[in-house]
Amino acid sequence: MMHSETWAGRAVAREIEAAAVTTSRSIALRGVEKRYKRGQGDVTILEKLDLDVPSGAYIAIMGPSGSGKSTLLNLIAGLDKPTSGSVTVASHRLDQMRESELTRFRASTIGFVFQAYNLIPVLTAVENVELPLVLTDVPARERRQRAETALRVVGLAERARHLPRQLSGGQEQRVAIARAIVNDPAILVADEPTGDLDRKSADEILDLLQALNEELKKTIVMVTHDPLAANRAHAIRTLQKGALQ
Repeated sequence: MMHSETWAGRAVAREIEAAAVTTSRSIALRGVEKRYKRGQGDVTILEKLDLDVPSGAYIAIMGPSGSGKSTLLNLIAGLDKPTSGSVTVASHRLDQMRESELTRFRASTIGFVFQAYNLIPVLTAVENVELPLVLTDVPARERRQRAETALRVVGLAERARHLPRQLSGGQEQRVAIARAIVNDPAILVADEPTGDLDRKSADEILDLLQALNEELKKTIVMVTHDPLAANRAHAIRTLQKGALQ
């Protein structure tokens, strides 16, 4: 199990768990539609979709390929906007925000975990974890401290100076998760986080996500095709032809 870690804060260090427990945030989608232009017409991906995710919840979204799962995740993460309807995340109306505001929102509130680890091959594990902080005003020493803390949280402190090619697939995904939590986000969005892993490595990643939810109170929205992964969540929603079941 994870033990509590302390972030190096600008004024005074604060524990991740204490910060997470006192943060009250949630996700609410109302009447969301998403359409894309294709040729002379529109293709509807999501249709009049409603979704509520309480603060601290862990939900899994399942459904066939092409059902709109990744589109839904992108809307929650502020990577895309709905054609109509409202998307409220952490008390922010994402559908009404400018791109510059969305960029700041994502940096402070959302952690991303994807099937492809998206690590920079020439950077060490700790340097990869630091990346989200590079364009912020966090001083270099504190960036490194936060990155090392995040690696300790995911159980990879001893691999901090290793390059991605020196790590197993499961370890690479742990580095990616450390990068996702380095800014202490309230919400993690995970798109097929175990899709490229063998069963043992997948279970280890699912154990880690469960600990982040239960011990650090992170809200997690996970898209997966894997029933064993989905069963780790508090609730499972199925997306079929753009509608949630």
